[in-house]
Amino acid sequence: MTAPAPARDQARTARRTLLAWLAACAVGGGLALLAAGRVWVTLGTAEGPAGAGGGSLTGNDLVAWLTPAALAALAAVLAVLATRGVARRVTSVVVALLGAAVAAGAWDGTRGATITSVAARHMTTAVTSSGHISVESRAWVWPVLAAVGGLVLAGAGVAAAALSVRWPGMSSRYERGAGRAGASGATRVKDADRAMWDAIDEGEDPTA
Repeated sequence: MTAPAPARDQARTARRTLLAWLAACAVGGGLALLAAGRVWVTLGTAEGPAGAGGGSLTGNDLVAWLTPAALAALAAVLAVLATRGVARRVTSVVVALLGAAVAAGAWDGTRGATITSVAARHMTTAVTSSGHISVESRAWVWPVLAAVGGLVLAGAGVAAAALSVRWPGMSSRYERGAGRAGASGATRVKDADRAMWDAIDEGEDPTA
């Protein structure tokens, strides 16, 4: 039986919204992961640049949980697809919180106190012995992109909490397929039983 046109239109709109949401999550998570691995700060000393041995700090150096939070957010995105009802909304909130954590981490990685603390642990002994660590340059584009990625994930989580009740899920497709397979199997069993009893009524031996 063909579904009414309004129902088909609603289902089509829900699928398009879900695909757009997935694309937004992929972009947000991708930006955060890309930016976290890039050099955010180049350090030096009073005598000059620190050099390649220990004078650069990536986003992951400055904020150790930046990449784990982004990966966890992407994992929660997949969990949104695999759940339904209240569980889906709770998982959507988790996506939003992890996205906010990524954005907060991007901001924390630009703070002078964070840079100084991390630099003291990462710079070589020869450099830190001088006691004069300075910031030679900052690549602002990477923390900004990380923050944008986190905000996109946070917004996507909020949107999913409000809209995901209309979205299809992976489980519904499998359940429909399993239901059809079960129904067809039951029909075949009934047909075989009917054929056996018909043969007995006609005086035939169904085991021959």
